[in-house]
Amino acid sequence: MKILITGTAGFIGFHLANYLLQRGDEVVGLDSINDYYDINLKYGRLEVAGIAKGAIEYNKIVHSSRYPNYSFIQLQLEDKGNLEKLFATHQFDKVCNLAAQAGVRYSLTNPDAYINSNIIGFMNILECCRHNNIKHLAYASSSSVYGLNGKTPFSTSDNVDHPISLYAASKKSNELMAHTYSHLFKIPTTGLRFFTVYGPWGRPDMALFLFTKAILENKPIQVFNNGNMVRDFTYVDDIVEGVVRVIDNPPAGNSSWDTSHPDPSSSVAPYKVYNIGNNNPVRLLNFIEAIEENIGKKAEKQLMPMQPGDVAATCADVQDLVKNLQYRPDTKVEVGIKRFVDWYREYYKV
Repeated sequence: MKILITGTAGFIGFHLANYLLQRGDEVVGLDSINDYYDINLKYGRLEVAGIAKGAIEYNKIVHSSRYPNYSFIQLQLEDKGNLEKLFATHQFDKVCNLAAQAGVRYSLTNPDAYINSNIIGFMNILECCRHNNIKHLAYASSSSVYGLNGKTPFSTSDNVDHPISLYAASKKSNELMAHTYSHLFKIPTTGLRFFTVYGPWGRPDMALFLFTKAILENKPIQVFNNGNMVRDFTYVDDIVEGVVRVIDNPPAGNSSWDTSHPDPSSSVAPYKVYNIGNNNPVRLLNFIEAIEENIGKKAEKQLMPMQPGDVAATCADVQDLVKNLQYRPDTKVEVGIKRFVDWYREYYKV
């Protein structure tokens, strides 16, 4: 297949592109390389895939020195004209949209970034899919859409009409927009609600990266909600395996969908939403203990109140993933943390 992956300088996009390239797909990667976090880490990911930093220019295709079936373009999703040209030129079979402005807390201070990338940018992706006969659009949603939902584990059949951050609202909007295009234009679309992804090459604004860096530098770590947080931490390789299975299995319309009792996760249109989580939530303090054990040093903890936009607990119901795609994420958090700490020490020469 010829697949467009947006966000390939990002954490999940980097790992997904490498997986698909190694199995033989032709991949075009796209990323804006914005400065939300250290762009050197983004360039580092690209260089692993054979994309030289010095060769990158805006709206220019760069070919990989490592994979003959990989090329990359720096482009913003909001740049509709050049995005349309990219689609028309390459005639992709499928698209996986992972490019987005990430982060809950950042949305409190920079809301425009979320509207531009996550709403306008996603609208442009949908329009390009509509006009270029794309066989399947898979796209990143988030566990954040569950918002004020207090029922756990979170099910894709639950109501998600009460987000508590603009980031979450933008992801919920993506699901609604995708359904509209699936209904009107019969484009198969699948939303992927990721649950706290972690692992090597992870984002510097995420807890595992922040905690590891601080402990190694003998600095205190901020532990929100006084440590009374529970997260369904999901290892990045598990996420990628789930995404690949989704890409390979476009949804068909659900013939048993009941208009009088509508299931939010499916439709008569070729539309589906999946949770991709470990289904094994871990207390934040236990997560920190595992980091301490792998580093060999105790953390100095600063207990902090709950941050606006955060939720106290997440847990994914993955029954649809198991039933439809015969897959369940299963990497134990102790294993994933060790792999991250080992990567961090090697990458930063600690």
